[in-house]
Amino acid sequence: MYPKIRTLFLWCFIFITFHHCSPTHTSEVADFNGAPISIDSFNHFIQSEMTNNNVPGLSLAIINDGKVQHHNTFGYANVEQQIPITDQTIFEGASISKSLFAFLVLKYVEEGQLDLDRPLYEYSTYPDLVEDDRHKKITARMVLSHRSGLPNWRENEPGKKLKIKFDPGSNFEYSGEGYQYLAFVLKDLAGGNWKDLEAAFQTKIARPIGMEHTVFIQTPYTRENRAEPYNKNGQWIDWKNNYWYKKDDKVFVAASSIHTEAIDFSKWMITFMQEGLLSSASYQELYSPQSKLSEPSDELQAFYSFGLVSGNQGLQNTYFHSGSNDGFTCFYLLNTEKDWGFVVFTNSEYGDQLGEKIFAYLGGMTL
Repeated sequence: MYPKIRTLFLWCFIFITFHHCSPTHTSEVADFNGAPISIDSFNHFIQSEMTNNNVPGLSLAIINDGKVQHHNTFGYANVEQQIPITDQTIFEGASISKSLFAFLVLKYVEEGQLDLDRPLYEYSTYPDLVEDDRHKKITARMVLSHRSGLPNWRENEPGKKLKIKFDPGSNFEYSGEGYQYLAFVLKDLAGGNWKDLEAAFQTKIARPIGMEHTVFIQTPYTRENRAEPYNKNGQWIDWKNNYWYKKDDKVFVAASSIHTEAIDFSKWMITFMQEGLLSSASYQELYSPQSKLSEPSDELQAFYSFGLVSGNQGLQNTYFHSGSNDGFTCFYLLNTEKDWGFVVFTNSEYGDQLGEKIFAYLGGMTL
């Protein structure tokens, strides 16, 4: 449910057939530095990582020159029934939801419906926070950059009650609750219920980009094609009765409920690279570091802006995020100067770490 930012940022399948669908046909891709990488070698690397780390299934895409150069799927969406991952398989995107939600927020800003620096309580009363006057300081900018003063999830706090932990704007703490507060405000602006906010996301973001099956609130299609979740030992997770988020799937969870797959998500990545859909002013907000994630003495610096992590020292113009829900983990990275990137989704608890390894394999830095 939150990205594992490391030094810079912070079962075993013996009888598994890895290639189940048609990959994008190419013999090599360009790595982060423009050098050729053999697809056969890359696929071998992926297969080895899956076997060694109990990854049931995986979908990935690599972008060169602003286009998907390679796409492939591996393994199983349902191990017990031997149902393969295909182009249609849907994954939980977990915390990469924040990147897409930030796009939606900025659309509301461009349309004059939301001000990044106006206190959110002036738009909607949030019953969970009214007892603490400090909530009147919280703005959309603070939420998007994780400076709201709210915890990640109330379920992890004493008494499982939502409380403000520090003065809003004074510090950084990763917060899914903050994103959900902002989603509550946008819900009211959109019409008053979660379906209205989903419709706004589809109208303002997903459809203009061409994302066919990317949703915050599940549809019959996503439910039918959704991969099954598995834990780090390769054991199935009973998602109907024993799952991290107990609320029903009709809630738009801004921080973590996106459902998507590699080709659909790559459309958003390419839009980002080309500075499409949003205004130049909005992109400047996205690019601007809001919170420092590293120590001042560190040579390599990491920053959080609006739903994005970025850095210096060879990672200029590079933006990424990982995602981790129970049984689903993922990672994407893109560079706006090189028009280069990749995204990987898994129905395992290793996908965010795998994403970092893929970046290193493809000529990038160790994150």
